[in-house]
Amino acid sequence: MKKFNFILLLSLVAAVISCSPSVKILGSWTSPSKPAEGYNNVFVTALTENFLARQAVEKDLVDLIQSHGISSSSSFEVIPPGFKAKESDREEIVAKIRELGNDAILTVALLDQTNETRYVPGSTMYTPMRYGYYGRFWGYYNYYNPVMYDPGYYTTDKNYYLEANLYDVASEELVWSSQSETTNPSSLETFSVTFAESIVKQLIKDGLISE
Repeated sequence: MKKFNFILLLSLVAAVISCSPSVKILGSWTSPSKPAEGYNNVFVTALTENFLARQAVEKDLVDLIQSHGISSSSSFEVIPPGFKAKESDREEIVAKIRELGNDAILTVALLDQTNETRYVPGSTMYTPMRYGYYGRFWGYYNYYNPVMYDPGYYTTDKNYYLEANLYDVASEELVWSSQSETTNPSSLETFSVTFAESIVKQLIKDGLISE
């Protein structure tokens, strides 16, 4: 019985891991003109009309950046929900960002979303027979069924491709960019936290903010 419980436990752990959001940085680029000491105050904006997604992504990025001792603020103070930017708004928006003391702007955008169907093959687990349970059918069958088969199935993976860019406020030039892939996010909350961790880790690694 303990052996079957252990197998069941492993199956449950595998299921939990498979449902966890996976965020992979596909690549990043850093401008040679970035400041040597990195940035001290980052303005964060998620480019989406989905209010909840924007709120979650911006909050988690701001909180995590601040946890490293870097000042950061969400774009809601400057760019309200439903705002439709025009070229004539550029100077006013940039001026407000500078007034907040920001020296960098971090943008997040969804580039693409794909669905991929794949076949997950079944598995066969063999349990060695024990002669102690041969006396009664159910004891033998229930505890030491020699072959257990888990049939295969088709599943669809949802892949999201996102881009994060960092702009210098003074010059408005792009100084850093990264592309990432997220597979099967189980919820907005778990995705947002995992995504923020991946982006901030890459920003630190590339020297854009200090740890």
